[in-house]
Amino acid sequence: MKSTHSSDDAPPSRRGRPQSRGGGHRDGGDRGGGASVWLYGTHAVTAALINPERRVRRLVATAEVARALPPSRIAPDLLARPEIDRLLPAGAVHQGVAVLVEPLPAWGIEDVVRAGALTERAIVVVLDQVTDPHNVGAILRSAAAFGALAVVVPDRHAPEETGALAKSASGALERMPLVRVTNLARALEMLKDGGFWIAGLAADAPKTLAKAGLSGRMAMVLGAEGDGLRRLTREHCDHLVRLPMTGEMESLNVSNAAAVALYELARDQ
Repeated sequence: MKSTHSSDDAPPSRRGRPQSRGGGHRDGGDRGGGASVWLYGTHAVTAALINPERRVRRLVATAEVARALPPSRIAPDLLARPEIDRLLPAGAVHQGVAVLVEPLPAWGIEDVVRAGALTERAIVVVLDQVTDPHNVGAILRSAAAFGALAVVVPDRHAPEETGALAKSASGALERMPLVRVTNLARALEMLKDGGFWIAGLAADAPKTLAKAGLSGRMAMVLGAEGDGLRRLTREHCDHLVRLPMTGEMESLNVSNAAAVALYELARDQ
C-alpha cells in the first residue's frame, strides 16, 4: 500500500481543517452562540485554557479555584458553586470551574493519512459505533498516552464533544484529534490507501494481538460493547485479532480493551 501524500508535506496542526460542529450543553443566551459548549472539571478546563487553538468565550470559577488556574486570555467570572451548577447539565461534576468554548478545528480522514505518511510507524484508533461519552473520553486519554495519531468515529453513531466526554478525557480532547467520518468503511479504505494496515479487535479472532506480529502504520478498530464489530467493518479489516483472556471474564470494557491494545501496539514502536 502506498501513501497518497508526499513525505515532503508539512504535518497538519492539532486539527488541520477548520470545520465547526455543534454538540454538548449549549448556552442559551448570547454568551454561547449556536455551537459553543461548556467544558468543566479542572483537567479539561486547564487543557482548554492552554490550548492556543481553543476559542474561549467565558470562564467561570469559584474564587478558590480561580487562584489555581493557569494564566488565561480571559478573566474568570467568580461564581458560587450553585451558580455554576445552573450553567451545566444536571449532575455535572465541575470541581468549581467551567469554560464556554467554541469547537476545535476538525481533522478529516485525509489529514490522518497525511500525518501517517510522515512516519513509518503510527497508530490510529477507530471506533465502530461506541456511543458512551465516558468510554470515548477514556479512549482519547489512552490514545494520547500511547502516542496515537487520532481517534476516528462515525459521525452519526458517536457522542458529541460534550463536557462529559472532555472530563472523561482528562485534557486529551485538546491534544488528540477526534475525527468524524460519514462512512466508516470508506474511511478504512482511505487509511489502507494511505499505507495503514487495519486490525479489528474481535473475541473470536484466531490470533492474539501480540502473536499477530503487527507493525508499521496500524489502525486498530474496536466495536461497541455487546455487539462488537459490525459485519461490514469486519470485512474491511486486514486482520482480526483478540486480547488474551483467561475465560473468567467474557470481555473487557471497550475503553479498557483499547488501553491494552494500544499498549501492545506501542511497546514495539
